[in-house]
Amino acid sequence: MKIGIIGLGLMGGSFSYGIKELFPNSEIFGFDISNDNFKIATELGIIDSKLNINNISNFKLILVSIPVDKSIDVLKIVLDNVSDKTLVMDVGSTKKNICSKLKNHPNRKNFLATHPISGTENSGPNAAIKKLYFNITNIICEPELTSPDILNFAYSLFSKFNMKIINMDPASHDEHISYVSHLSHITSFILAKTVIQKEENEKNIFDLAGSGFESTVRLAKSSSKMWAPIFLENKDNVTEALDEYIKNLDELKQLIVKNDKKSIVNDLNNINRVKKILSGINNKKNEK
Repeated sequence: MKIGIIGLGLMGGSFSYGIKELFPNSEIFGFDISNDNFKIATELGIIDSKLNINNISNFKLILVSIPVDKSIDVLKIVLDNVSDKTLVMDVGSTKKNICSKLKNHPNRKNFLATHPISGTENSGPNAAIKKLYFNITNIICEPELTSPDILNFAYSLFSKFNMKIINMDPASHDEHISYVSHLSHITSFILAKTVIQKEENEKNIFDLAGSGFESTVRLAKSSSKMWAPIFLENKDNVTEALDEYIKNLDELKQLIVKNDKKSIVNDLNNINRVKKILSGINNKKNEK
């Protein structure tokens, strides 16, 4: 089975590792705009050969794993060159724009919009993880527009990865993800920025920072080339989420200014319910 991967970073590289475990005899062809990434991916055994976009008609699957602002043009080129039997997927964190722009492509039936809910703050081929795609949630958008035979192959593959599949329309996906993912990254980036600006002597940051700071700014180490396009692609939802977040920050600020301990305690206690919510989610995952 021939598999093509465009974008050999964390998500693309990890997908290759997963495919190689599930299908040891598969042949992985890869391409990355970075020559360094391509070289490292080859040395690590992530890919077997270089992908030629003009010679993919006999491929079973093409995965596009690049920044979302570049994905649409690349996906169009891929769809122009595949056969009727090739599954084409993206793994981007925004879906509305991609689905809209590909809606009328002659080979739209080959495409399946996916968003595997997995990853780390690290990037590049060296960040690839062998089990990243196993036992995760995968959001699927507009599966009804994908050819039944291709969709069946996709679902059989997801089953082998033991994924939980959630079907969601692109607009709802982008709205919900703006809160649980995009806002989390913005919060981490801005916290790190605030501390860096305050502490002119960076040594103080490392001397004084505890595990709480480290865990909160972990996402600030994420790739700017990946996240800046995500914020802009999903700007309507992101700005709405930011408005609500800023409002809540300002309300807490005013309670602190007023020395309103009782209200602060009540507010924090209410927020603490997130422990129960996350515990319930983790328990459901462990039951599977």
